[in-house]
Amino acid sequence: MSSRLDTDRLAVLVHEVRSPVAALSAVADALVGGDVDPSARRELTRLAVLACRAIERIVADAAVTSIRREAIEPVALVNDVVAAARLRGVRIALTAPERAPAIEADPTRVRQVLDNLLTNAVVHGGREVDISVSVRVDEELRIDVSDNGPGIAPDALETIFEAGVRFDSAAPGAGRGLALARAGAEGHGGTLTVVSAPGDGTTFTLSLPLRDS
Repeated sequence: MSSRLDTDRLAVLVHEVRSPVAALSAVADALVGGDVDPSARRELTRLAVLACRAIERIVADAAVTSIRREAIEPVALVNDVVAAARLRGVRIALTAPERAPAIEADPTRVRQVLDNLLTNAVVHGGREVDISVSVRVDEELRIDVSDNGPGIAPDALETIFEAGVRFDSAAPGAGRGLALARAGAEGHGGTLTVVSAPGDGTTFTLSLPLRDS
């Protein structure tokens, strides 16, 4: 493997491992920060296990388009992502049905996509994020991640998905998150699109095909 490929793989690994590491740190803080009742302790332990598994997978295989499909319940997965983000101090308003049809997807990769969208929303739109989960015409699962930030200029709406492109040079980051998120969506046969306008906030929409019945 060339040194360029090694460098790119390391950059992706470092970028993608940050969210599960942050989740582990937040769980540890919650456990040592005060009295935790048994049910809350069990939930925190479960979130820690999910973060550890994500780290193991990302370190072993940094390619976000490497997909290991299994039947997953998408609302439960989104709830886990939201719970981990809330532990890190992100304020999230979640709108979702109690359950949605199962999808055939890689849970680690879908979490990576959502983590990247959440991070992007927090960095560029503040610490308040809206997430909604819905099913469209019994054909696709749709997850919208919205912020109330400054929005994105029309001529930048596609270039933001290119690796290394940053539409706000003052914000932290290397411009990889949205490129990796779109690659993860497309690796599932889905799409990642964006709707935004200056002053009107931004909504990213992850669409994934439902599992064949």
